[in-house]
Amino acid sequence: MQLLLMATAPVFIIILYVYLKDKYEKEPKHLLLFSFLLGSIVSIIITSILYFGFDMILPLNNSYSIFEQFIKAFFVVGLTEEFSKYIIVRYYAQTKADFNEPYDGIMYSVMVSMGFAATENIMYVLEGGYQIALIRAFSAVPAHATFGIIMGYFMGKAKFSKSRVKLNLAGLFFAILFHGAYDFFLFIHFVPGIWIGAVISLLLGIVLSRKAIKTHQENSKFKVPK
Repeated sequence: MQLLLMATAPVFIIILYVYLKDKYEKEPKHLLLFSFLLGSIVSIIITSILYFGFDMILPLNNSYSIFEQFIKAFFVVGLTEEFSKYIIVRYYAQTKADFNEPYDGIMYSVMVSMGFAATENIMYVLEGGYQIALIRAFSAVPAHATFGIIMGYFMGKAKFSKSRVKLNLAGLFFAILFHGAYDFFLFIHFVPGIWIGAVISLLLGIVLSRKAIKTHQENSKFKVPK
């Protein structure tokens, strides 16, 4: 039970943070919950299927090949995981009438991402124990949050733009880019000191995420002028 709590606590702390930042018109809780559940179950299933397909078509067996780890980070992991989240935001959340301001893109994308992160984190923590729980609370879980916020920033803009397709795909692209970069520096752990690249990637993602949240807050149509 303690391991389960440690695995899920950072997920719900991040959800609460993003929810409280939605200052002017909060989303219905049932839609947020369902988005979370879709992320925790459906996204995981889609990702598992895509992983299996990649492994059949493009097996990557050399863990000391920088090129293979690049392909694994950006295409096998980054692309499959972010695509599995993207299609839920795109074809479930973005179609809802309650998705009625750009910040909602961030809110729903984070719910899907944190659903995915919760399931993934539980599996890792139950296997690896308290040390893994502590490490991932300050690395993988907030990383998933930044990927979601960055994706959601563009998808929030997309719904209210004539360039909906371009902006939606931009959200997917940048989520994959940041996810791939973060994982790539961790996957090539055999290069001394290269892990610092993952830290820089995460910190940059956090900075951009805070800026994205602030931008959509300020542009909310529900904001009452002072």
